[in-house]
Amino acid sequence: MLVKTYCAAVNGLEVNTVTCEVSMSRGVQFHLTGLADTAVKESYDRIRAALVNNGLKMPSMDITVNLSPADIKKEGSGYDLPLAIGILAANGKVTDALLDKYLLVGELGLDGHLQPIRGALPIAIKARKEKFKGLIVPRQNIREAAVVNQLEVYGMETLMDVIQFLNGTTTYEPENLDTRKEFYAQQNQFEFDFADVKGQESVKRALEVAAAGGHNLIMIGPPGSGKSMLAKRLPSILPPLSLAESLETTQIHSVAGKLSRDTSLISQRPFRAPHHTISQVALVGGGNNAQPGEISLAHNGVLFLDEMPELSRSVLEVLRQPLEDRKISIARAKYSVEYPCSFMLVASMNPCPCGYYGDPTHHCVCTPGQIQRYMNKISGPLLDRIDIHCEIQAVPFKQLSEMQPGEPSAAIRERVIKARNIQTERFSSLPKQGGVGRVYCNAQMSERMLHDFAEPDAESLDMLRMAMERLKLSARAYSRILKVARTIADLAGSEKVQSVHIAEAIGYRNLDRSDWAERGV
Repeated sequence: MLVKTYCAAVNGLEVNTVTCEVSMSRGVQFHLTGLADTAVKESYDRIRAALVNNGLKMPSMDITVNLSPADIKKEGSGYDLPLAIGILAANGKVTDALLDKYLLVGELGLDGHLQPIRGALPIAIKARKEKFKGLIVPRQNIREAAVVNQLEVYGMETLMDVIQFLNGTTTYEPENLDTRKEFYAQQNQFEFDFADVKGQESVKRALEVAAAGGHNLIMIGPPGSGKSMLAKRLPSILPPLSLAESLETTQIHSVAGKLSRDTSLISQRPFRAPHHTISQVALVGGGNNAQPGEISLAHNGVLFLDEMPELSRSVLEVLRQPLEDRKISIARAKYSVEYPCSFMLVASMNPCPCGYYGDPTHHCVCTPGQIQRYMNKISGPLLDRIDIHCEIQAVPFKQLSEMQPGEPSAAIRERVIKARNIQTERFSSLPKQGGVGRVYCNAQMSERMLHDFAEPDAESLDMLRMAMERLKLSARAYSRILKVARTIADLAGSEKVQSVHIAEAIGYRNLDRSDWAERGV
């Protein structure tokens, strides 16, 4: 007897419907075809144990299973459930009336319980697109799969639950979640707030500008000056995620298996802070199954690199292309996977190896040569891609002891949202840029857009010319200054980029100064 069940293969964010064809005849062997990896081939042992431990048994027949299309690689343990149901249906233990209406995914434990799988959300989106009536997933994946409307999603605990549902012996209700209500209710709940920050007004201003325009930023200062504390509060002033951004971000985390059991849609912008010992693969993605890396997990959010010079030089250099393209392509011999990675890079570093160069309260023991070598750990091309360079000093005791809180994040966020709305309106009629999606903020502007929206006047142009000559800035740094100046103008509500905006933007290029390592020595 030939029976077909349906499941899905997840490769990056792309999902392909897989037909699980099960045929039985006389014999005692088990054959599995269709470019399956080791985890899929091991499913036979898990299925047999699960059936035995639930009072059933593996049919004593020659079983041939084909996962079609056979030229697409099948990875992971999510094929256990459709394979088990297909075998039982071919043996007459499960009716096949509903098998073509539901897509099945799930890993089987030896006791028959369903274990969670990766990629439940993109699989649910694919099931709706392919006009399936419903989707059956492990109970742990129900909230992320139920995000998709117009699709019946059932979260099952055990294999026996699925058998009873398909046979019609037990009635189950599809999951019904008001994910939109939960999404909007959680958008303004932040653990950290700028009201806790004493002093550091210039740094908070730089962070506000970075958030308003989506600009990359690096903070340079001695230990204990508050670099990490300020960076952790940056998500609280970023504009809220739209539903489209949330869905895209949630899909990436779903494929990576990073969603918690009680999560449906990610409601706040991601904040990823990997340790400085991170490898290239962990940062940009890859591995045997081409999983998303930290830059993709930070999509639509913030990637924070603390102690940036301590990261391996080769790890830092792989950031160059993703920062420009806002996507990462992971190529293998037989396939390639593409993940989006439109993130804000926020980095921090000490000014020298001992950490106290320029600190008025500590004596620096580093020579200019040591300072220069330390700074050279971050290459010029990478620094060019960071829009805002911000020096930070430790807060004096008088400011630390003040009881009055600082400006709350809500007030700063209101100004940021207002500036982003200006940018959204400005770019709304523009086409997609180079296949990387639409432009949503000033940091994503192309060179042609700079001429249209950030053209400096004569006075500003003279100021820029002097800065280019004195600081020996590159053409990319010139563009970054114009983008930051456009954001500063948006925060001020100015239609034109004026000299005062250019001046502030030039002030955010501290590390471009050729005499930086000699100042104060």
